[in-house]
Amino acid sequence: MRNTRRTTLRSAAVAVAGAATVLALPVGAALAASPTAVPAPAPSVRAYVTTVKLADGSVAKVHKVGANHFEADIYVGSTKLDTLVSKGVAASYGQSDGLHVVLRPNGTVTSWTDRVSQPKPKPKPQPQLTSSVRITMPDGRIAELVDGPHGKRVELSTAKGHALATIDLRRPSGGHDGWTYKLVQDGKHVKFVVVDGKGGGNSWVYDFDGKLIEKYTVDPVGAGHPVLVPSAGGTAAAGAAGLGYSMLSHQG
Repeated sequence: MRNTRRTTLRSAAVAVAGAATVLALPVGAALAASPTAVPAPAPSVRAYVTTVKLADGSVAKVHKVGANHFEADIYVGSTKLDTLVSKGVAASYGQSDGLHVVLRPNGTVTSWTDRVSQPKPKPKPQPQLTSSVRITMPDGRIAELVDGPHGKRVELSTAKGHALATIDLRRPSGGHDGWTYKLVQDGKHVKFVVVDGKGGGNSWVYDFDGKLIEKYTVDPVGAGHPVLVPSAGGTAAAGAAGLGYSMLSHQG
């Protein structure tokens, strides 16, 4: 029995040893089949380089990751829109809402925006101011020469301010008590003419600044020929016919 017990333990021991050997084989086989282990690369470090203001007012924060390896984070305010990565010799390009951004391998950033043609605003018409000047005519009445948005006109009144008539280029003439009042277009200028028909045909010509620029008088010998008498401001026309009205001749 003693012999039988020893044989059983020995067999168990061998069996256990054999089992250990069998379990160890797969592990050894796996290690033998594995390639040579490669060390993991060191983690990249993003080093801040600069902040570039972009064409639309946003910014690009540029970081260097390695040799010829840069990254640019695009921000609008505190909001990060995107990251451009340029590595090696290739530039990185991005666009959004008309903004174009390029990150080059040396870390420089350029940007531009699409030009959208905007219609030019129409110039606002300048308000035309109204100017006026009052003169006392040779007949003692008052003429107010008005230059305003609706053109030139003359408002006629008595010396006491009672309205008589208004003349303009559509109704260019009027008269009162033998006197004739007329607006004459002389090129680009408008002149105001006062004719003394009652007294023989003497005439006075005013510009719209109220300045007497010409005066015509019947010749003193009674030949019926009008004579141009220079005013203080000089003469501006060759004769009465050039002003568009007929000179009344003195018939003695």
